[in-house]
Amino acid sequence: MSYQPIENYGIIGDLHTIALAGLNGSIDFMCFPNFDSPSIFARLLDDKKGGYYCIVPEFSEVKNKQMYMPDTNVLMTRFLSSDGVGEITDFMPVGHTEEKKLIRRVTTIRGEVLYKLYCQPRFDYGRKSHTAEQTSEKEILFRSDGLTLRLKAGVPLQIKDNDVYAEFTLKATEATEFVLEIADNKTSKGDDVSDMVTQSLYRTVNFWKEWIARSTYRGRWRDVVNRSCLVLKLLSSSRYGSIVAAPTFSLPETIGGKRNWDYRYTWIRDASFTVYSLIRLGYSREAGRFMNWVEQMCRDIKGQERLGIMYSMDGNRQLKEYTLDNFEGYKGSAPVRVGNDAYGQLQLDIYGELMDSVYLYNKYGEPISYDFWKDLEQQIEWLANNWDQPDDGIWEVRGGRRKFLFSRLASWVALDRAMKIANVRSFPRNGNWREQRDKIYTSIFTDFWNDKKKAFVQYPGAETTDASSLLMPLFRFISPKDPRWLSTLKCIEDELVTDSLVYRYKPGLAAPDGFVSKEGTFSMCTFWYVECLSRAGQLDKARFVFEKMLGYANHLGLYSEQLGFKGEHLGNFPQAFTHLGLISAALNLNEQYNDNQNKNNNLEKL
Repeated sequence: MSYQPIENYGIIGDLHTIALAGLNGSIDFMCFPNFDSPSIFARLLDDKKGGYYCIVPEFSEVKNKQMYMPDTNVLMTRFLSSDGVGEITDFMPVGHTEEKKLIRRVTTIRGEVLYKLYCQPRFDYGRKSHTAEQTSEKEILFRSDGLTLRLKAGVPLQIKDNDVYAEFTLKATEATEFVLEIADNKTSKGDDVSDMVTQSLYRTVNFWKEWIARSTYRGRWRDVVNRSCLVLKLLSSSRYGSIVAAPTFSLPETIGGKRNWDYRYTWIRDASFTVYSLIRLGYSREAGRFMNWVEQMCRDIKGQERLGIMYSMDGNRQLKEYTLDNFEGYKGSAPVRVGNDAYGQLQLDIYGELMDSVYLYNKYGEPISYDFWKDLEQQIEWLANNWDQPDDGIWEVRGGRRKFLFSRLASWVALDRAMKIANVRSFPRNGNWREQRDKIYTSIFTDFWNDKKKAFVQYPGAETTDASSLLMPLFRFISPKDPRWLSTLKCIEDELVTDSLVYRYKPGLAAPDGFVSKEGTFSMCTFWYVECLSRAGQLDKARFVFEKMLGYANHLGLYSEQLGFKGEHLGNFPQAFTHLGLISAALNLNEQYNDNQNKNNNLEKL
């Protein structure tokens, strides 16, 4: 089998981990039982050694379709043929149990269909062997060092070379089920699999429907916003309240390139932006859980003078990066990296995103506690004394530190929002925050303004812009119609925009990033671009770019990190940053259209 395109997958999850299920009925990626656990299925990263779990009908010719049950994360994959129609319903129970299960229900819709099942787990990123033990005709245990899995079925199973194989035929309206779960050295209860799956499916569907019904968004792009919202929820941990940047590792930003990173961790930046989106949609409870997690991180610094840029789901800061030499990588894109050495970088911008989300939570969610404020005050005090130094920047370049514009911008945001919180809550604060905030403001207009280009540039003396500058009006640093900003936006369009899609920077001209390979357009930057256009009053252009970008989503409305030259998805998938960018752009477009309509109505009354 050749590699399936990244965009050919849907995801299911249980707020502890996710699985990628392809159009072809194969689960080709799953870390289990948690997001950052070793993989048990990873054919997406190695066609032969990664492991997979496939159920497929024996059709001579087949057409595949996938959809989610409306307003849920329950995935349905349909196989259509002149010989019959088969369907797989994939989900992971959520909301009513802590038992970690992957459930697959196979149903024949029309005809009489022969199916084949192949379950070939490969434990510990394919590095550990396993044994298979048949405990009954319809139950098999996979045993590997440290983890035992049980596969229960509604049809007979057989072992072949320590893997599981099955053949079964279902007539129209007939169905059967398969449950893969952690055995935990417990014996099977012998419950009827069909009844258990039916009850679990009913509860899971209700959980997702009730959750998405809490969204306050009622705009014209409700379906795509809801799907993105459901993705963000899938990427959050029900146990800790933390939020992963993406649930996969080492999917390449360039086919055959070396930008292959592990994103199964919580970046303070990404998670803060996610909280911002959730608050705007009315999900203050989820925002509160993340705030509690951040508060714990601030308290657990223990000798570290500053907050880390990223953590594991449970708050561990040590994310040592290493390579899996046994995996060839997606379409040969090696090395395959696990862990992420970026955890040791200095990225000053995280304070800005964090304080912006805290400010919004304090305003629209719940007032933060005094103790949390004192922890934040300590971090802001450090920033006030350290903002004017080179750092690794938002893009985590590995080619050396620079004094990046975005790091200055976000530092200004951090101090500004901290002052606003202190004023609203009458919290005591340090006397030099205003002075440092104003210094940053002046520095941006003097040191980062290129009068020849008539634009704000990536770093002092640079000859190019940076897509992160698109956040200048979004952070309310500058008016979206300020002449300096409009000329910067025009420069960004000339340098970084191609057919409405936005590159984050020009590698050959910008700060060196340590790699020579090219990369695709950054999808979240495209959504930032949409928002800048709409705020600048260019509504028709903003909507056109937004609608075009919606066309690049996969068949389920999911996005990876980047888009390649032919519109193919690149990077880890799905990407929280992309989906929260979509939400923000849709909300802003809707607000701008409503404001225009209200103005027109008022003019008519005059």
